[in-house]
Amino acid sequence: MTFMHECGHVFGGFLCGAKLTEVELAPWRLPYSMHSPDPYPLVTLWAGPLVGVAVPVALAALIASRWAWLIADFCLVANGSYLALAWLSGDRFLDTQRLLDAGAHPALILAFCVLTIVPGYVGFRSDCIFYLTPFSKTRNAD
Repeated sequence: MTFMHECGHVFGGFLCGAKLTEVELAPWRLPYSMHSPDPYPLVTLWAGPLVGVAVPVALAALIASRWAWLIADFCLVANGSYLALAWLSGDRFLDTQRLLDAGAHPALILAFCVLTIVPGYVGFRSDCIFYLTPFSKTRNAD
């Protein structure tokens, strides 16, 4: 999830002409990317959570498998929760505060959080129940 999210920031920065000055994508560390100058920081910043949900959901739809939806649903919850919790923390280095500082409207951030957390939670909960319920003859496993 964090890898795809951060790749979104890198891709967004590339698309809008931002210069990537530093990137950390190692799975054992908190990923981050730095762009300077960044002529369109809203594009760079929004690309992270948007790509972080769009790619897993598109892959799950393409693969059409319940385990792929488990991952996609987790990515929905994680990206939405990250923006929501970062908002609550007020940490100036996290995406939400940086989005607000760059001029993002709070209603757009709230809408993103609701539109990702709610369906992601419903799907992820269903996926977990499916996979964590003892196997029965009526269950069609992938």
